[in-house]
Amino acid sequence: MEFHELTRKRQSCRAFDAARPPAEEDLRTCLEAARLAPSACNAQPYHFTVVRGEEAAAVAAATRSMGMNPFTADVPCFIVISEAPYNRTAALGAHLKEQDYRSVDIGITAAYLTAQAAELGLATCIVGWFDEKKVRSLTGIDSRIRLLIAIGYAREGDPLREKKRKALDDLVTWR
Repeated sequence: MEFHELTRKRQSCRAFDAARPPAEEDLRTCLEAARLAPSACNAQPYHFTVVRGEEAAAVAAATRSMGMNPFTADVPCFIVISEAPYNRTAALGAHLKEQDYRSVDIGITAAYLTAQAAELGLATCIVGWFDEKKVRSLTGIDSRIRLLIAIGYAREGDPLREKKRKALDDLVTWR
């Protein structure tokens, strides 16, 4: 699939097929793409935890509060992205430049992972609304959790939605 086509077809899935978990081989392919994503000073300041089965159902429950994320009840698998330490160079750069490179790097790796998933025919949704304390308890993760990626297959008939984005001219200044 050409990249431009991929950007049009990838969307945040809101209708997962609970009966079709992704194959471990496909998950490994997505994680390999994420591993190859660029990061500041090649620090890769993140860790991935793959959560499936009953544990995924418990993580899904931790995403549903105040009416948010009802679709996660059918998510068969989550990839939890937590923080890991910077390497020395990235830590120094982050301190001197007052930049949070770790958050940027986590965003980049999530984009690579979800694009690879879309190419494989998997559906994803990057979830930022969750009970971090509960997810940490369920997964045994003791560092900060930044994102959950819901991953699986879309329910049959789940339509490709029209992308509603700002116009390019509203986002770009040419000098």
